[in-house]
Amino acid sequence: MNINRQGLRVAALWAALLLFSGVVLAATPGMVEPGAVLREARMQGLNGPDRALSQYRGKPLLINVWASWCGPCRQEMGSLERLAWRDQGKRFTVIGISTDDSEAAAKRYLQQSNATLNHYLDHALELENMLGAERLPLTLLVDARGKVLGKFYGARDWDNADAARWIDSRLIAKE
Repeated sequence: MNINRQGLRVAALWAALLLFSGVVLAATPGMVEPGAVLREARMQGLNGPDRALSQYRGKPLLINVWASWCGPCRQEMGSLERLAWRDQGKRFTVIGISTDDSEAAAKRYLQQSNATLNHYLDHALELENMLGAERLPLTLLVDARGKVLGKFYGARDWDNADAARWIDSRLIAKE
């Protein structure tokens, strides 16, 4: 594990402890909050080609930030697949971004889970920091122009009625 990523994880653990103790923390420097537009980022493909984040503009995007070692991330992965297949890209696209230190571990997990969504690896912590992934899993809904409409921390069944209401309420408010 490189020092930067290990340091970030230690900081995230401290942040979680402080959060549960009632201490309010400032946002991660450079983090894009709801209402702001995502900056450009290059993404390394784990199960497909590399892409620029801006290549997803033109249609809303659901971004799931995960890691192969994260139990809640693994728990929700199947529901993200079902959501994407149910919608079939009509209203939005679903992608995943792994924060794994090991590309091999992330690829192994994707193979084990039979992932069909496009997944990318965040080597330099650029996306992790920009998206605000101090806790995992993190899912963001982004509009067609790259504006963050909402963030959801924690695991969720993304193919159920509650998740549909969360997504719809943000997409409809945007229209």
